[in-house]
Amino acid sequence: MKLTVHRSGCRGHFNHGWLKTWHTFSFASYYNPDRMHFGALRVLNDDIVQAGMGFGTHPHDNMEIITIVLDGELEHRDSMGNGSVIRPGEVQVMSAGTGIQHSEFNHSETTDINLLQIWVFPDKKNVEPRYDQVKFQEDEMNGNWRTVVSPDGKDNTLWINQQAWFSLGVFSPETAFSYQLKKPGNILYLFVISGDVNVESETIHQRDGLCIEEIENNVSMKANKQSKLLAMEIPV
Repeated sequence: MKLTVHRSGCRGHFNHGWLKTWHTFSFASYYNPDRMHFGALRVLNDDIVQAGMGFGTHPHDNMEIITIVLDGELEHRDSMGNGSVIRPGEVQVMSAGTGIQHSEFNHSETTDINLLQIWVFPDKKNVEPRYDQVKFQEDEMNGNWRTVVSPDGKDNTLWINQQAWFSLGVFSPETAFSYQLKKPGNILYLFVISGDVNVESETIHQRDGLCIEEIENNVSMKANKQSKLLAMEIPV
């Protein structure tokens, strides 16, 4: 098994005043030739958006976009006529396909919002654009992995055009657990939303990431404190 740690402090970071952002992979003004993508995982941005501010209307195409709100409320509008507010516990997906325009704003005038925006390369191009969002209960994640994104939409998951599975889990201190690949040959990116976890021979902390390759069966882990994790299983 091959493990590569991405420490939180080594991410690309920019403070634009209204936006504080951390880029795990090369994005916008952050360029790192060693961090272009990890398999089909292209972007992992950790954003804090000031109250009343946001991203104006802008285009995307041929990308699967997943948004997870960690704190606060995100207002979304797009060229397909969708308008919604995404809250903690909810996950949003957009298949940009042939092209879509959208805007994202902090729904609150008083409180900042923290969100993860993730881009995945699709397994087919120029599909019809689509949008969806689902709320997941925290108790579904306690002590186990709750799959929230999949290629087929089974078990009340959101589906994307890629052989990828995203799962959220919340684990108590001293709990031992593992992640089993859904598809042999896939790779795994583990992101620590909060907490402190031993993964095989490595220890990763809040907002660290871990690339896991050459997985034969499963990945063994142990939580050192209360931890919330995002596991992203993607093709090479």
